[in-house]
Amino acid sequence: MLKCLNDKRGFTLIEVTVAMFLVTVGVLGVFTVIQRTISFISISSSKLVASYLAQEGIETIRNIRDSNWLEDVAWDNGLTICSSGCEADYKTNTLQEETPLRPYGAGVYLNIDSDGFYSYSSGTITSLKRKIIIISNGPDILKISVEVFWEERGRTHSVTAQENLYNWY
Repeated sequence: MLKCLNDKRGFTLIEVTVAMFLVTVGVLGVFTVIQRTISFISISSSKLVASYLAQEGIETIRNIRDSNWLEDVAWDNGLTICSSGCEADYKTNTLQEETPLRPYGAGVYLNIDSDGFYSYSSGTITSLKRKIIIISNGPDILKISVEVFWEERGRTHSVTAQENLYNWY
């Protein structure tokens, strides 16, 4: 009769507790990895958009320089006002246009319109800000620095692009 009682096999309370602990730790680890991956993808996507907006800022300044040459005015006309920072929103829908540069406003966000274009004038407000700094590096050189920054998940992120523009005309 004692032999029958000893043949019954099953899990003890300790074995069940250890197994539950291991399963819980494994599932929580998987959820943590998934959460961090989603966060990384979101920040990477914003960083890509910010990189394009920084390059667009440089292209805007280059376009102003080229327009100055075509209008036969000083190549850096309107560009030297940005030593402490400017915003640029270049619109191409008018033939005659004043300089698109204006002093940097710390609270001004870029907007995105229904076509996916960014500007300061219309559209849905985003979390992105762009600051353009232009410093003279000699009589025929302008150093352009464009910083795009945004807040995401409680942290401030930024992307910076720099280039020198020359008076080669």
